[in-house]
Order: sequence, then C-alpha cells, then structure tokens
Amino acid sequence: MPSANDDLSMRVQTLPGLREQVAERLRLAIAAGRFAPGARLIERELCEMMGVSRTSLREALRELQADGLITLQPNKGLSVSVVTEATARSIYQVRAVLEGLAAREFAKNATPAQMAALRESVDRLAEVYENFSAERFIATKTRFYDILLEGAGNEVAADMLRRIHTRVSQLRVVSLSSAARAKQSIRELREFLDALEARDEEGAWRICVAHVEAAAAAALSSLPAKQD
Repeated sequence: MPSANDDLSMRVQTLPGLREQVAERLRLAIAAGRFAPGARLIERELCEMMGVSRTSLREALRELQADGLITLQPNKGLSVSVVTEATARSIYQVRAVLEGLAAREFAKNATPAQMAALRESVDRLAEVYENFSAERFIATKTRFYDILLEGAGNEVAADMLRRIHTRVSQLRVVSLSSAARAKQSIRELREFLDALEARDEEGAWRICVAHVEAAAAAALSSLPAKQD
C-alpha cells in the first residue's frame, strides 16, 4: 500500500459529510493510479492512511462498490476493479451517446456565460497537458463536465454521465498522459467549442461523439492484452 507521505494526500480534514469525503478521496486515488487495478484494499491500512474509523470507511467502500470501482472477491476481500476490454468498450459506447446528447442540449440551451466558462476550462486543460499531473487533470476535466452538463440542463443524463466518468477515469488518465493524445484531445475540444458557440447542435453532437470514439481507441490501446 502507498505511504501517507505520498503527494496525493488521503487525509480527511473535517467531519461534516465524512462518508462523502472518504469516498471522494478514494475515487481520486483510484483514478490517479495510486491504487492500481487489482490492488487489494486493506481496511486497517486505509483507516490509518486516511485518519477515519472503520465505520466511515466501510460506508464509503460500499458506495465505491456500487459505482463499480471496487470489487468484493470471495476469500480475498476488496480490490480495485479491473476494467476488461469488453467492459471498457461498453462504457465508451454509453458515454458517446450521453455526451452527444449533452452536446446538443448545451448548444441549444447554454448561456453566454456558460459558453465562456467552458472555453476557459479547455484553456486550463491545455495548461495541464503541458505539465501533466493526474490529480490536476481530474479536477480540471471534472470542471469541464460540470459546466457542460449544467448548460445542457438534463439532470438525468448528467447523473448517468457522472457515473460513467467514474468508471472510465482510470483509463482516461493513462491515455491522456501521452503527449500525442493530449494534443489531439485539445484540438478536438477546441473544434467542439467552435460548434457549440455557433449553436450548431448537429455539428457539436458529431464532434463530441468522434472525440469520445478517439478517447476510447486511446484508452483501449492502454489495456494489457491479458485483461480481455
């Protein structure tokens, strides 16, 4: 298990919303690769690392299990879920449909302020790609999607997409640590922004789906062949 001195702090600082804080810290650690796919999660070590009780930890772990991020294996306990190629393909297929819908709705419904905020978030992503950090990337990409989904105005799609993004986070960080994919991704997102600002609903949908498909190809190429 990683030590408590690693750059990505796991310590929980305040009591209100403790379960949510623990769950979010664990999500971030898994997405950033601190806990690798297949790694065992030992309650005693996690409690010491995070400074929380077993009760709070177990509540958070149940939440992550429901999200599909961790798996309970008979006689082995909890471990970080391994995303197989088949599962990854299914996740990206659903993501393409939902993000395409969000793109159409954002082009139709977003305010000028939301348009400007989305472009600013892409500028911040470009900065992250120049000096890649998994933690900064996750925070910045989350901001991008928060703006996109708020402007789209479809709460059901937003809730479903957030769950999808949780599942795909491990793959996304690995693929976007590649300089070539990072530059391609920014080009795609800037083209996407142009379509949104033109209120081109079909163009935004097409570019968004193509972006997700390119992301899927990059992520799938990062999966070890033995995972299938």
